[in-house]
Amino acid sequence: MSRLFHRSLGILPPLAASGRGLLVVDADGREYLDASGGAAVSCLGHGHPDVLDAMRAQMDALEYVHSSFFTTEAAEALADDLVEHAPPGIDHAYLVSGGSEAVEAALKLARQFHVERGEPGRTRFIARELSFHGNTLGALAVGGHMVRRAPFQSMLFPVDRIGPCYAYRHRRAGEDEAAYGERAAALLEARIQELGPETVAAFVAEPVVGATAGAIPPAPGYFAAIRRICDRYGVLLILDEVMCGMGRTGTLHACEQEIRPDIMTAAKGLGAGYQPIGAVLMAGRVADAFDADFLHGHTYNGHPIASAAALAVQRVIRRDSLLANVQAQGERLHDALTARLGDHPHVGDIRGRGLFRAIELVADRATKQPFARSDGVAGRIKRQAFARGLCIYPAQGTADGQNGDHVLIAPPFNVESGDIDAIVDRLGDAVEAAFNTKPMQPGDSPDKGALHLGT
Repeated sequence: MSRLFHRSLGILPPLAASGRGLLVVDADGREYLDASGGAAVSCLGHGHPDVLDAMRAQMDALEYVHSSFFTTEAAEALADDLVEHAPPGIDHAYLVSGGSEAVEAALKLARQFHVERGEPGRTRFIARELSFHGNTLGALAVGGHMVRRAPFQSMLFPVDRIGPCYAYRHRRAGEDEAAYGERAAALLEARIQELGPETVAAFVAEPVVGATAGAIPPAPGYFAAIRRICDRYGVLLILDEVMCGMGRTGTLHACEQEIRPDIMTAAKGLGAGYQPIGAVLMAGRVADAFDADFLHGHTYNGHPIASAAALAVQRVIRRDSLLANVQAQGERLHDALTARLGDHPHVGDIRGRGLFRAIELVADRATKQPFARSDGVAGRIKRQAFARGLCIYPAQGTADGQNGDHVLIAPPFNVESGDIDAIVDRLGDAVEAAFNTKPMQPGDSPDKGALHLGT
């Protein structure tokens, strides 16, 4: 009997005992390919010696001080490194303990920015449907994850929302991607005008949508139009790169492929899971608006061990040219998924960038009809994959916030070609087994009560 209050109280997960590279090993000695890096976190895999050495050295020197008394060499060096490699215009970094904390800090930063500049009437935030920005109350408020929001709705501050940039479901017949991107961006301008520009503080968006809808890249020109709209009305652009950033899509920052932000969040791949850490990166014009205190803070801001770990992670990524590997192996992953599952009757879309890929599951490919939430398709695929020693990241609500399913694949940046082949082979078997489109093989673990949805 576990005294730990688990995320899912009906299931006691296996006990993870060790990890090395792509593998997690449980207490019974069974190995699992960690093909999602947990939640797109473990970008260097497990047990990287350079990161562990950096953490030990920092522990020997100093384990913790409070940021209201001291700064540390580790925190200063990490901030310098982040700014040096940030998009143009970014010149300060604020260090926190994770993604949700980073989003909370970004929201407060945007609000206080306008107060400091004499525009206290800018109180509104605009975000997108089918987005996810974290589970703390402010982050949950701006997020568009309907199921996670529902129990806490009465506690969340009001946020205005526009539709997502989601070409697979919302691009019209005969409309090219650039025209669709302009049309999707125009939703923001219409909403700002409706609310009154003088009331809007910021627009919040993921450059590549992550957990809620599954690795959706923007249409060409979408974020360029968003930038012009924000500039036109004095609205700050907050880009949430907690999941899609720090190299996950093939460039260090996902936004550098399209746009410059005013404020940007990072976490997950920043520290690769070796310590909890996140960051808020801000443009000089944002930082310069503050005369004295940023009225926000946490006990573990700029934690020295977390900072040392994150700096080591970033140095390994550069030294080993891992962004090039993300691009190359990302293409291999996309091609392999397409070859294995592109013709599957229940795979509607295979999408993403770099090593941030997803497959969207549909009941009908021709109409793109999603599965009902009650079918539990993503969970069934997860269980079939886990039975085959593969960890993936499933989610529901992909199509409309309630219905629809996808699974995310986000392996470490140092993944090799043979690993990609093994991941796709096991995932293909799992999808086929979940729909009963392929007989179970000897040694496979059947999923009790499996759906009979195959052709």
